[in-house]
Amino acid sequence: MLKNLEGKAVPNVTFRTRKGHEWADVTSDDIFSGKSVVLFSLPGAFTPTCSSSHVPRYNQLVPQFNANGIDDVICVSVNDAFVMNEWQRSQNAHRLTFLPDGNGEFSDEMGLLVGKEDLGFGKRSWRYSMLVRDGVIEKMFIEPEVDGDPYGVSDADTMLKYLAPEGELPADVAVFTRDGCPYCVRAKGLLNDAGIEFEELLLNRDYTDQTLRAVSASITYPQVFIDGVHIGGSDDLAEWLDKRDGGETRSAA
Repeated sequence: MLKNLEGKAVPNVTFRTRKGHEWADVTSDDIFSGKSVVLFSLPGAFTPTCSSSHVPRYNQLVPQFNANGIDDVICVSVNDAFVMNEWQRSQNAHRLTFLPDGNGEFSDEMGLLVGKEDLGFGKRSWRYSMLVRDGVIEKMFIEPEVDGDPYGVSDADTMLKYLAPEGELPADVAVFTRDGCPYCVRAKGLLNDAGIEFEELLLNRDYTDQTLRAVSASITYPQVFIDGVHIGGSDDLAEWLDKRDGGETRSAA
């Protein structure tokens, strides 16, 4: 039976981390004392669900966690410091703190160290998330104890909804661009001015014109997508923003 430690203090352990080219010991007190912290733990660095979903979404939502009083968002895995640092770099997840539980001591004392020998992993952490205030666990979301690697309650959205039940999630925005396109510059400027984060996909670096035709049936630039909806070019984006903001007019560039 997996433990739920709500109302109890986090385990008092020392984490062996790397800062630059030096070893740096970090204690539980350093991490949790006097702070509000969201921590999520997962089976392993570079593994599929952890890399494609768990880490990216938490990294994306760090500003929303900060706005709701969270000082730090931490990713824990039973991997060494070298692996965790390289994984953070490869994920471009620099909003998060990556914490190596190399010997599994923290996960074991949490009661969530499990055997993954069938995968050749040895002992690893079960997937879970928790909210810790001044070293005391307020809330835990532990994945159900079933076969495989369940992922349904330890995600960033569930934790953020617990913190801010009426809060709004940020829009998911992608902008297809090409080099030397003034309309692309305008679209990015409009989004930046509106405080909307976006992912830019650059022609012949991240996609080809075939991809653009496939998803938008268009070959003009930019093409903006927001929350799964095709908005269009820079003028279309300006119109969308005006409607969102109640009719404020944005001049064309």
